[in-house]
Amino acid sequence: MTQNASERTTPAGAPKAETAPAPAGDPIPAQRPTSTNHPVPAGHPAPGERSFPAERPVPAELPLPVDGPAPAGRAAQAGRLVGVDLARGLAVFGMYAAHVGPDPSVGGVTGFVMELAHGRASALFAFLAGFSIILMTGRRAPRRGREGRQAVAKVLIRAAVLLAVGTWLTSTGTPVEVILAYYGLFFVMVLPFHRLRPATLAALAAGTALTLPQLLYAVQQSVYDGTWSDTVIRYDPLARVSGTDGFVELLFSGSYPALAWIPFVLAGMAVARLDLASAAVRARLAVTGVGLAVLGYGGSWLALHLVPGVRGALAESIREEGYGSGSPLSLWWSDTAGYPSGDTTAWLWAASPHSETTLSVIGNTGVALAVLVACVAAVECLPRFRRLAAPVVAVGSMSLTAYVFHVVGIHFLGIDELPGPSLRVLLGFSAAVTVLAVVWSRFFSRGPLEHVLSGATKVARHIK
Repeated sequence: MTQNASERTTPAGAPKAETAPAPAGDPIPAQRPTSTNHPVPAGHPAPGERSFPAERPVPAELPLPVDGPAPAGRAAQAGRLVGVDLARGLAVFGMYAAHVGPDPSVGGVTGFVMELAHGRASALFAFLAGFSIILMTGRRAPRRGREGRQAVAKVLIRAAVLLAVGTWLTSTGTPVEVILAYYGLFFVMVLPFHRLRPATLAALAAGTALTLPQLLYAVQQSVYDGTWSDTVIRYDPLARVSGTDGFVELLFSGSYPALAWIPFVLAGMAVARLDLASAAVRARLAVTGVGLAVLGYGGSWLALHLVPGVRGALAESIREEGYGSGSPLSLWWSDTAGYPSGDTTAWLWAASPHSETTLSVIGNTGVALAVLVACVAAVECLPRFRRLAAPVVAVGSMSLTAYVFHVVGIHFLGIDELPGPSLRVLLGFSAAVTVLAVVWSRFFSRGPLEHVLSGATKVARHIK
């Protein structure tokens, strides 16, 4: 059985790069509202229809949502959506840092910043993917009747396209494990919950965060030690086409296994239902985000220092795997020491990127929530900052394009080990995508791939 792991290990045994998109985003995308559609992609966010990652950031071209104006009017609605695009843009640059930035092991300020991007950028994309689903299916109130059926069909079409594009990018053989296929699966898995209230969605996100990582650990052991997964893979059409482990990988054994990443998407759906134009709501969400980050990372720090046997078991696991340069005590936030190998349950106490533990999910959700709230508040309250952040917003408004752009660029440049390139490579990628986004957005309302994705969903208009 083949195994893929972005950000896991490179051919040389060093940590691999992580992948993200956003889906919303994918990262995967979300779409914005158009004059004929409800708001709706790189992580992921809506329908204007934009592609998974993001929508057009120009306020003048943002019509009011069909399900009713926000309490603060058009300006507030535009500000909220631009804030989401800003968060997507930051997730794009974080993803670039994780993939083509220097290895965090270089240390210093550069190494610290690179390490911050690992895992957290892709978690932000998954969080924004949930935001996108609510925008697509009706934010203030779920669409019903014919409109509701069309919205659901559009989400499913987007999911299929993301799965196909992600599979194609994976076939290029880059060291990045593309997240788009995972996002496509996330969209389908959470779609049945799109009509739930915010409190119910939040409770569901909390419940899955507390339970699914433990279930994932048990399932992964059966995948690695048993034979049932080989049988499933043998008859899985996606596995045959992609040369991967197909749906077994997307659900259990890949770098973004659905069982551990669905809580991010559900949390994003819950937040999307709230009135982000309200300062009081934003303040509560900010406190919640910081609290979750402290609970997740702080809980892991305490466990690594105080729970008997955890530190020794992790140190032994890392020695057996033979990679990683950091101390096991750094696993409360960093993956420089290594990645879970499944040989000890002590890994369940780690909160490092892609450890896929409850503490990791809680901490990363807190970071994603805090980043989104900060972005929305900044663009609404600081006009000068909004102007300065316009290039980042432009990148976020076409995050699917930006994501594919960097994977294709890595392929054609022949970069075969991630992370590792110099800081100049990261700056070059970032500058190139920013220029592309700024220039393109002056002439078109959607990014190139966002436009293609929007066109693909037009068939849903024929649904009665």
